[in-house]
Amino acid sequence: MAKIKVTRTDGAVQEYEITPVIEYAYEQHFKEGFHKSLIEKQLQSSVYWICWEAIRRSGEVVKPFGEDFIATLKSVEVLESDPLG
Repeated sequence: MAKIKVTRTDGAVQEYEITPVIEYAYEQHFKEGFHKSLIEKQLQSSVYWICWEAIRRSGEVVKPFGEDFIATLKSVEVLESDPLG
């Protein structure tokens, strides 16, 4: 299972697991397969949506998805989970 590392413009750094429920939400929202979409289309906006969904599901109140939310991000990296962690 992958995770994302989010660096905000205020310097805060957090990591979030990309859980099955986030994959499901992605597929319901975009009406296409999670892995196929990310591999074939390679849209960074999809990664930002996953970031937004992960933060939202963590319980943090976030701005609606769009430019105002994306403006709070400095970087978003997709990482592999540590299998030993």
